[in-house]
Amino acid sequence: MSETKAAGSGPARLDAALLTLVGVMVLGGMMSYLDATIVNVGISTLGGEFHATLATIEWVTTGYLLAVALAIPLAGWAVVRFGAKRMWLLGLSVFLIGSTLCAFAWNAESLIAFRIVQGFGGGMVDPIMMTVVAGAAGPARIGRVMGLVSVPITLGPVVGPIIGGLLLDNFSWEWMFLVNIPFALAAIVLAIRVLPADPPPSGDPVPFDALGVALLSPGFAALVYALSQAGGDGFGSTKVIIGLAVGVALFVAYAVHALRTTVTPLLDLRLFSSKGFSASVTTMFLLGGGLFSLLFLLPLYYQQVHGHSVLESGLLLAPLGLGTLIGMPIAGNLADKVGARRLVPTGALLIGLGALVFTGSDSGTSQVALTAAQFAAGFGMGLVGAPTMGSVYKTVPGEAVAGATGAVFILNQIGASLGIAVVALILQGGGSHATPTADSFGNAFWWPVAAAVVVFAAGLLLPGKPKQEPAAAETPAEEPAETPAGSEPVTDHA
Repeated sequence: MSETKAAGSGPARLDAALLTLVGVMVLGGMMSYLDATIVNVGISTLGGEFHATLATIEWVTTGYLLAVALAIPLAGWAVVRFGAKRMWLLGLSVFLIGSTLCAFAWNAESLIAFRIVQGFGGGMVDPIMMTVVAGAAGPARIGRVMGLVSVPITLGPVVGPIIGGLLLDNFSWEWMFLVNIPFALAAIVLAIRVLPADPPPSGDPVPFDALGVALLSPGFAALVYALSQAGGDGFGSTKVIIGLAVGVALFVAYAVHALRTTVTPLLDLRLFSSKGFSASVTTMFLLGGGLFSLLFLLPLYYQQVHGHSVLESGLLLAPLGLGTLIGMPIAGNLADKVGARRLVPTGALLIGLGALVFTGSDSGTSQVALTAAQFAAGFGMGLVGAPTMGSVYKTVPGEAVAGATGAVFILNQIGASLGIAVVALILQGGGSHATPTADSFGNAFWWPVAAAVVVFAAGLLLPGKPKQEPAAAETPAEEPAETPAGSEPVTDHA
């Protein structure tokens, strides 16, 4: 309790208990992001191993994404209903079981089925991680904490292809999944020891929004499926049009339901009435689109324009990851002092300039220039990600944290799927080019540039420098003193 009081009467410190909690949560959250991109670089290997066509083996990725899409909207409600610790352990256990089963798959169909199990666990893990650490940090420390927690979100997809290339170069395909097992076991054991016990239920159980689940989860999954297929088939293909139409129709139906229902909706759309919240989730949507489109483009660019191997192209992504790794903690420390309104536009400018270098590059472009451009873009992503996530939790009340987290992850995932679909379509030149040319890559890199421009504008609507109100901060800091210690990290947001 003394640390809580100290946070109210002076500069809020990141105490040892909070840092330990964050470390345990990041260990679990990192796995799903790493695994998604580790497997992506091994798709052709898996196709050869199981003698499956590309259209079939792509479902190893698509099935995982659809399972994540189904799980994310449920995670917020499940945390409130059953408790964060229980659901965190359940998510990790499902991910562990799915990873183990994947390593023992005997054909493409079994692997796809086991990846769906794995994806459902992964989809639960990351929203719960954000909800727990946001509640534990509180508004005064949220910026710095998000600088740490953003590591798996931003760095995981960058490091994944490198690890995947190393594993496939030196071991059999099973190790793409076996590598998860020791980390998942460690995350489960540490969570049991470190995470506070879930508080006993108070009052009536949170009602289950069955109609909301029936509309939102399939709608999200339909959009993700349509966008994942659009990259190869184009937005004019029948299955993409049907997927988009079904997804949009279900989203519209959910919006009508959420605004009229008398029970707590699965995702409260009234949160979007806040200008700061809307700007935050818009930025995360575009950051997902910009980051994942770069992660899709860069390895292909290095392989097809510069002639590098899969492993070499993965290693050449290191400057992007290094820039992000340096930028995130810097942004986290500054976010609570200068506000997101200054950091996010600066980061967007760096992302745009970094991607701009690639729009005019070809096989003769200096690797030094490309490396510097990647580092600048990565550093910019670090400046955008952590302050934006912190802004999300500064613009919603404590009881809405779980729902806000769901909204962020849903839009971030849709943005990522849309970004990949758009750049894949540009690379194909509308279907006229079997192999992308340097010019088509240059055109595709304009997409992250455009996303950065919009992020710059949205960043100007984010919260500015926090006001210092020590007198107001002291009073509420004393009030929760009688709250059971086990419930603080999950339920206390303000």
